[in-house]
Amino acid sequence: MQMQGTIPRDFIDQLLARVNLVDVINARVPLKKAGATYKACCPFHQEKTPSFNVNPTKQFYHCFGCGAHGDAISFLVEHDGLSFVEAVEVLAQQVGMTVPRQKLSKQQQKVQQQRIERERDLYDVSHAVAKFYRQQLREHSSSDEAKAYLRQRGLTPEVAKRFIIGFAPPGWSTLVPGLSADVRLTQQLIELGLLVEKSEDKVYDRFRHRIMFPIRNGKGQVIAFGGRVLSEEDKPKYLNSPESPIFHKSDTLYGLYEWRKSRDASGYLIVVEGYMDVVALAQFGVDNAVATLGTAITESHCQILFNQVDTLMFCFDGDRAGLNAAWKALELVLPFIGGQRSVKFLFLAEGEDPDSTVRQLGAQGFFDLVEDALPLSDFWMQSLLTKLSVSTAHPEGRQQLVTLAQPYIMRATALYQYLLLELLAQQVDLPVWRLERQMGLKTGYTPLSQGGRVAKNSVSPRHHNASSSVVKPSMSLAKYLVRILLIKPQWAGQLALVLGNLLQATKNQDARMLLALLKCYQVTPPQQTQLLAEFTDYYASQLQYIEAQPLPDTDEELSPMFENMAIRLADELEKALLKRQVHQGDALDDLQEFLTERKK
Repeated sequence: MQMQGTIPRDFIDQLLARVNLVDVINARVPLKKAGATYKACCPFHQEKTPSFNVNPTKQFYHCFGCGAHGDAISFLVEHDGLSFVEAVEVLAQQVGMTVPRQKLSKQQQKVQQQRIERERDLYDVSHAVAKFYRQQLREHSSSDEAKAYLRQRGLTPEVAKRFIIGFAPPGWSTLVPGLSADVRLTQQLIELGLLVEKSEDKVYDRFRHRIMFPIRNGKGQVIAFGGRVLSEEDKPKYLNSPESPIFHKSDTLYGLYEWRKSRDASGYLIVVEGYMDVVALAQFGVDNAVATLGTAITESHCQILFNQVDTLMFCFDGDRAGLNAAWKALELVLPFIGGQRSVKFLFLAEGEDPDSTVRQLGAQGFFDLVEDALPLSDFWMQSLLTKLSVSTAHPEGRQQLVTLAQPYIMRATALYQYLLLELLAQQVDLPVWRLERQMGLKTGYTPLSQGGRVAKNSVSPRHHNASSSVVKPSMSLAKYLVRILLIKPQWAGQLALVLGNLLQATKNQDARMLLALLKCYQVTPPQQTQLLAEFTDYYASQLQYIEAQPLPDTDEELSPMFENMAIRLADELEKALLKRQVHQGDALDDLQEFLTERKK
């Protein structure tokens, strides 16, 4: 039984100090020692090259691929789907500690204990109701119509079992006699919204003559139900449980638990509008679909989804209602995009939904549609352009476009905000810095020289001279850029724009070091401090030498030197990449020639 009170902060600190993070993670994800740390392929996103790093000294994990990070408690919360308190209790049990609670008054203890017992009982009741509906699908005399409907939709018994699909029989009162409900159980069924009070002593079933879809939380507990009519004449077509002490629509996604159990390896989630869509897609092997429950997507939904994957695919009907829903999703999701995160939009033919589409096209046909989904930035700009009263060939059209785009750019953050500004700048033929000034923004990513991205021909001879007086052959350009970023982190955004893709493609160790530092600066300050500590620990021996190198004293000298070095390093990396591609091409030509000769 849970103990009373809240868990003191100092106990959390003591627990984390005693827990061996390597043991906790290794029990779930096989780790391999790599110097002073441990590595593995990240359990939170799909990858082939290990970028998940566990530091036993700091008791901290971080993935340089998706940005997942935290301590032993956060790992259990994210990986095992536990609540914070449950994660603390699991870890405490492993190290033989007793979880203390800050003392509550007797009244507070009583209220807390009542809440715990009440919720536990409601979980038990929901589970019993799910079993009852499942049994009715198998045995009730009126279930033939429900079985025929499921067969017609192509659902196999295996999928029906996986989603615990059941049947609510016709009639106004089947739950109470079916569960042999006494007064207390009847009251709990009312609290869950499964029974509706007609008068003080009369109740009736909320769900009647419907296919039933139990809704589960992250731990697999049934918390609510959705019901679909069997006759198209009945209304409403879909009916959900009302909110209850254990069910909150704004932070619940249908199919999320089933997806976690499916071991799907796609690396993204498809957000659809109904639970029948989720089940139909699963029937065809598309296991990575989830659905909101009769409500538009919320910030809580976004946070939950991005805690699981880096890429979201919103799937909507192609009619006006679908476009409106997509636009609302776009507005909501903008602040969440950063780092590896991305969002796409898939619009189906008008009158079609994921269920009908996958049955017509099959799994591969549906995946082909997914491949052609619109990135958020494309959908955003295309939609804005359709709202103009005059084209962007005219000043009035460009003015309108800037005005329409501004609220959405203001919702975006960090580098993504700058990139949307850059896209807008291309449409209205203005430099980014002018749009920043117009909107009162300072993204920190506009090149120091102002007027857009640094061009290779923008560096004057004075810039070359400024850098040549400092740069020595004894240290690479990448290391000099590391040296500068350590004292000028605000310049990281500019450098990421110039070098980002090239750094990702290179195998040069100094350049990889620079890439690691740039990734540290891409996260928000609380996590940034921890990541920088990881960075300095890992590269300690090299940083001692790097930080000893002299630099100009003023920004007037340092800025052109920085830009010049960035351009020169970009040239070096481009040449190295081109050389590698040519070499690979020659090797392929040689192989092709060999195979041709062998066939003769």
